[in-house]
Amino acid sequence: MSLTGALRPMRGAFAMVCGAARQYSAADAASARVPEVYVPLASAAEAALVPGIEVYGAADLPELCAHLNGVPDARLRPARAATLSDAACTPSPDLADVIGHPGARRALEVAAAGGHHLLMVGPPGAGKSMLAARLPGLLPPMSDDEALTSAAILSASSLGFQPAQWRQRPFRAPHHSSSSAALVGGRNPPQPGEITLAHLGVLFLDELPEFDRKVLETLREPLEAGRITISRAAQQADFPAACQLIAAMNPCPCGWRGDPSGRCRCSPDSAARYLRKLSGPLVDRIDIQIELPALSPAELSARSAKRGESSAQVAARVAVAREAQLRRQSKTNRELDGREADDVCRPNSAGEALLRSAGERFGWSARAYYRVLKVVRTIADLAGVDTPEAAHVAEAIQYRRALAIA
Repeated sequence: MSLTGALRPMRGAFAMVCGAARQYSAADAASARVPEVYVPLASAAEAALVPGIEVYGAADLPELCAHLNGVPDARLRPARAATLSDAACTPSPDLADVIGHPGARRALEVAAAGGHHLLMVGPPGAGKSMLAARLPGLLPPMSDDEALTSAAILSASSLGFQPAQWRQRPFRAPHHSSSSAALVGGRNPPQPGEITLAHLGVLFLDELPEFDRKVLETLREPLEAGRITISRAAQQADFPAACQLIAAMNPCPCGWRGDPSGRCRCSPDSAARYLRKLSGPLVDRIDIQIELPALSPAELSARSAKRGESSAQVAARVAVAREAQLRRQSKTNRELDGREADDVCRPNSAGEALLRSAGERFGWSARAYYRVLKVVRTIADLAGVDTPEAAHVAEAIQYRRALAIA
C-alpha cells in the first residue's frame, strides 16, 4: 500500500489465494458460503483463476473500506478470471520447422512420452536448440492441479505470473554463467531457482560443458528426487523440482569433432578434457543421449519437399502413450523406482537377452541399466505393446551411446 492509500500490485497473489482456497475448501464444504479474498486491483485477474473462491480487487483502501462497510454504491464486483481467448497465448514452435534429423525427432518424441531427460551432442547449427524449444509443444496439456501448482510457483517468484501463462508448461533456459543459487535456489531467505521455476515443464541447458562443474553437480539430487531442500541457519525451504532436463553440447571445444569435412583441429586430449567437464554421475542420470550430425547442403535445399510431422501429430501419439502410463502406474515411466520398473518394464526373453548383453558390453551402472529399461517401456507404450520386444530394446540402446567417445 502506498502513502496515498492506493493498493499496489503484489507478488504472490495467485499463490496466496490458492492456499486460501485449499485451506477453506474442507471447512466450507458443508455450507453454501463461498470464501472471499480481497487483493489489489492490478493483481485480481491472476488471483481469479483459482477456482472455488471469490476474488475482489480494490484500487485503494477507501474503496475497500466502503465495500466492507456495506455502502450501497461502493460495492466491489468479483474479479473475472481471464479466459484463454482473453490471454495472448504465444503458440509453441512447430516441430515441422525442423529440417531433417528423423532420429533426433524420434528421440524427442520418446522423451516427451516418458518424461525422460535428454542430452543432444552435435556441431554448431545442427538444430539442438530448435529441437529443445519444440519439446513443450509435444507434452500433454496440464491438469488442473498441475496448472495451479505451476502458476503458484511463478506467482511467488520474482518473475511473477501472468494470465497468459495459464496452463502453459514452463520452458526455462538459463545462461551457462548461472550460479548454483540461480540454478537450484539459494539466498537468504531461500528463493527458488531455475529448476523449480521449470517444475512440470522443461529446463534447457545449452552449452552444457560451459556451466561451472560445481553448479552442474548441484543438479544431481533434484533430478533424481524431483525436489530440492535449501537449508540456511535460521530456516529451511523445500521446493518442487520435477522438471524435464534437456541439455545440448558440442563434442569438442571447436564443435566439429567427427565432422566428415575434417575441419576439427582439436587434439584428442583437448576433446577428452572437454567431455570430462561433465561428471559420470550427472551423465548417468540423463536417460537419452543422442548425436546430431550437421545438415548437408542437399538436405537444406530439399527442406520444402520433405517437411516432417507437425507438433500436433507427434503430440497426439505422446498423449496416448502418457495416458497408458497413468492408467498403469499413475506416473510417468521416468518416475518409476527400481521395483516398479521390474514389474512393468521387463521385455520378453529375446529383449532381455539383448539388454543384458548391451549392459555387459558398455559397462552400464545399475542406474543406467534401469534408465534404459524405462526408455524401453516408453518405446513400447508408443507402439501400443504390452510387453516390450527386442526391437524396442535395440532402439533404447541406441539412445545411450552418444558419449561413448568420452
